[in-house]
Amino acid sequence: MISAAQVGAFEERIVATADGLTLYARDYAPLTPITGLPVICLHGLTRNSRDFEVIAPRIAACGRRVVAPDMRGRGKSANDPDPAHYQPAIYAQDVIALMGKLEVPEAVFVGTSMGGIITMVLAALAPARIAAAVLNDIGHKVSPEGVARIGGYVGRTRPVANWAVAAEAVRAIAGAAYPERLDDGAFWEAFARRTFRAREDGTIETDYDPHIALAFAASADAPPPDMAPLFQALAAKPLLSVRGAISDLLSAETVAEMRALKPDLESVEVENIGHAPMLDEPEAWDAVLGFLAKVR
Repeated sequence: MISAAQVGAFEERIVATADGLTLYARDYAPLTPITGLPVICLHGLTRNSRDFEVIAPRIAACGRRVVAPDMRGRGKSANDPDPAHYQPAIYAQDVIALMGKLEVPEAVFVGTSMGGIITMVLAALAPARIAAAVLNDIGHKVSPEGVARIGGYVGRTRPVANWAVAAEAVRAIAGAAYPERLDDGAFWEAFARRTFRAREDGTIETDYDPHIALAFAASADAPPPDMAPLFQALAAKPLLSVRGAISDLLSAETVAEMRALKPDLESVEVENIGHAPMLDEPEAWDAVLGFLAKVR
C-alpha cells in the first residue's frame, strides 16, 4: 500500500518492505520536460533523506524524478526489531521493494557512504535496476581510520536540551570534515536539523535507531570485506566518484584503484571537505550535473 501527502516540493511515500516494515521516502516530481530516468538518492549510516534536501529539488528541476528514502531504522522509516537486519543486503532488498511499489523499474543512483555500498550490492543483486551511479565518498575499500571514527560516535549521542546544543554536538562530531564551516552557526544548525529530531518532551535526539551501532560494531570487528566484486558489478555502468579531499574513509589511492578497475570512471575531488561532501559544493554539483546530462 502507498500513501502520499503533499509536503512542499515533494510527496511523502510510505511503502511496505518484503518483511513488512514500513519504509518512508521523499518523492520529488520532475519539472517538464522530462530529461531522463528517475534518480534514487541513498544516504549514509546515521543519516536520512533530509541529506538530499538541497540537491534533490535541483535534480528534479533538471527534469528527473527524485526518490530519497529513509532506510530502515532512520528518519520516518520503521525500526527493525532485529538489529542484525541493519546491513546492506537487507537495505538493497528494501530499495528493490520501494522501486517496485513506486513503479520505478530503473534509475540513476546517488549513494553517499553506506548508500554507495547499498548501490554496489544492488548492482550485484539486480543489475538491471541501475542505469548509472554516483558514489559519494565511498569505494571498494574503506579506510580503518574512518571506520574507527564512525564507531566512536554511532549510537552514543545522548538526547540534548535544544537545537543549539544539537548543533554543537554535530559540530564536535563532524567539524573536522568541514573545516571552513567551523564558525558558520547556520550551517551547523541546518546539519543538526537533518540528523536529529524533536521528541514529544521537547528534547532533541539523533534521528536513527541506536541499535544500528550493534550491526556496525560487528562488521567493524571483522576483517574488512572485499567489495571489489561488488564494485566490478557496478563498473559495468556509467559511474562518477566524488571524494572529499580530506576524507578519512575514501583514500585517493582507493580512487586510483577504482580507476584501474574501471578506466572510464569519472571522478571529482572536493577541496577542504572530509567525509562526506553534501554534493551541493560547486565542484561536486557541477560534476553531478554534467554526469546526469550524459546518462539516461
